[in-house]
Amino acid sequence: MKTNKIKLFLVDDDAVFLKLLEIEFMEHGDFEIETYPNGEQCLENLSHAPDVIILDYYLDGVDRDAINGIETLDRIKKFNPKIPVVMLSSQDKIDVAINCMHHHAADYVVKSETAFMRLKKIITTIMETQKLEKQLNWYMDRM
Repeated sequence: MKTNKIKLFLVDDDAVFLKLLEIEFMEHGDFEIETYPNGEQCLENLSHAPDVIILDYYLDGVDRDAINGIETLDRIKKFNPKIPVVMLSSQDKIDVAINCMHHHAADYVVKSETAFMRLKKIITTIMETQKLEKQLNWYMDRM
């Protein structure tokens, strides 16, 4: 049976922030959530077909040998370029945001008191856009 829940991967090496984000999404949305403390574990589970991935920019803050967010993003896009990835970081620098967009991130959000609301709006927009694209493709196939 297909569920209408949005499958969301949350990836952050900050365990407290990761848990807070998970709680926010569980309390304020209809999500199926998988959390990962590093990019490697996220990549190992891409076969679970996430609808959206929220990915920390710095994933090597705890484990210096871990792959960072940009490398993880590149590998996700190599696995499936259609998976939307929203980068999340404490870096409020335009060059960091531009770098993420150059690597095909769907969006970039700075960790702040408004981050959750921004993420929720972005996810809603991504899901609505995908639904419209499917409807358009269905229509175009019948012409």
